[in-house]
Amino acid sequence: MRQFGLIGFPLSHSFSKGFFAEKFAKENIEMCSYENYPIENIEGFQSLWNFNPNLEGINITIPHKKAVIPFLHHASAVVQKMQACNCIRKYKEEWYGYNTDVIGFEQSLLPFLKPHHTNALILGTGGAAAAVEWVLEKLNIQYQFVSRTPNAGAITYADLTPAIIETHTLIINSTPLGMFPNIDEAPALPYEAITSKHHLYDLVYNPALTLFLQKGAAQNATIQNGLEMLHLQAEASWEIWNAEMPYIQ
Repeated sequence: MRQFGLIGFPLSHSFSKGFFAEKFAKENIEMCSYENYPIENIEGFQSLWNFNPNLEGINITIPHKKAVIPFLHHASAVVQKMQACNCIRKYKEEWYGYNTDVIGFEQSLLPFLKPHHTNALILGTGGAAAAVEWVLEKLNIQYQFVSRTPNAGAITYADLTPAIIETHTLIINSTPLGMFPNIDEAPALPYEAITSKHHLYDLVYNPALTLFLQKGAAQNATIQNGLEMLHLQAEASWEIWNAEMPYIQ
């Protein structure tokens, strides 16, 4: 039996286990399992593999995306720059680290991009924001971080004016604001400045239509949530685990 899984803490609302269970059933993939491994402390990382000798690959979620990096024998360029890893493949007793969040975000965003989407606002400065930043740099889209507290490289929500919103037609929420059960929360933006030229992307996927996206849609902006990104990053992980040889780029 080939084993795969997800580490993080807590894992009560994880997406991955259900996704892979459905994938294995739908595609008649046999002799494979995907389990949740709630590890509160990263010191349990080595023990996980010791007790599960058939474990071939894992996904990593909060709070271990940075903490797993010292365990890697090989890390992709994305992992090295972002200092965030969400996918590991074990091959010949060595661990290869990847970040499939950037794949999922880029592939899901591209169909919505228009020529005028040249400037973006990234709401939040956490780990998810790092994946957004990587993709926007790759696509040559200028961006500005927005944070609750002022810090180097970021402005605050209080600094946002209608003029800033008007010139930044791509707005990505990388914070958990609006996530279930806090569905009445939304980033503090001057939403009245949003127009039909704007595209709002919320990495939150539960609920499917966050208050942030509702407010954007009310201003005739195009909108999308993070569900497709999750599907794409999971599929990218599966490809990594099943490649004939692990690759690092």
